Amino acid sequence: MALGDSLRAIWRTFTRPATYLSLGFLTLGGFLAGVAFWGGFNTALEATNTEAFCISCHEMQANPYEEMKQTIHFTNRSGVRATCPDCHVPHHWTDKIARKMQASKEVWGHLFGTISTREKFVEMRRTLAEHEWARLKANNSLECRNCHSAESMDITKQSPRAARAHEEFLFSGRMTCIDCHKGIAHRLPDMTGIAQWRPDQAAQGGAGEGGQ
Repeated sequence: MALGDSLRAIWRTFTRPATYLSLGFLTLGGFLAGVAFWGGFNTALEATNTEAFCISCHEMQANPYEEMKQTIHFTNRSGVRATCPDCHVPHHWTDKIARKMQASKEVWGHLFGTISTREKFVEMRRTLAEHEWARLKANNSLECRNCHSAESMDITKQSPRAARAHEEFLFSGRMTCIDCHKGIAHRLPDMTGIAQWRPDQAAQGGAGEGGQ
């Protein structure tokens, strides 16, 4: 078949009516609809990935957010402030989608008032905290590393305690950020039975009971 015949056959296929509309029109329409859907989806995704959205419900604004305002992640000498999504939502798109799907169950918690009062929140604090600690432990503190790079750390400018801990555990890969920084942005729950790092453990090379 000559090239001209092939092109004419393709053209006829795209211009042949599909009941009322041509195949070419339907293809173009489907493409434009796909672009509109993708744009709308990403716009909605980004809208739910803001601090304003995170604290739009009473239980988040009155509890975790108020606690974070008292920490160095909210106010510090450099003026760089972390927001809720920075620590609780991965930056990479595929990881972000997986996290959003995982977090969808929190909508049910909101609807059924799981932590609708301060008393309920305090009672659930350890369970909620352990879920986040486990998530960060599993992904090697991914959200922490989005802002804090071990390769960029100058331990000579850190306190002796911090420098010792980072050199012994972080740089060696034996521990990850969340192992030592559980209370960095929110108040700790009752830590009974939870292993924590102590300054004197750098020499011993292990983790056990102790304060942050």
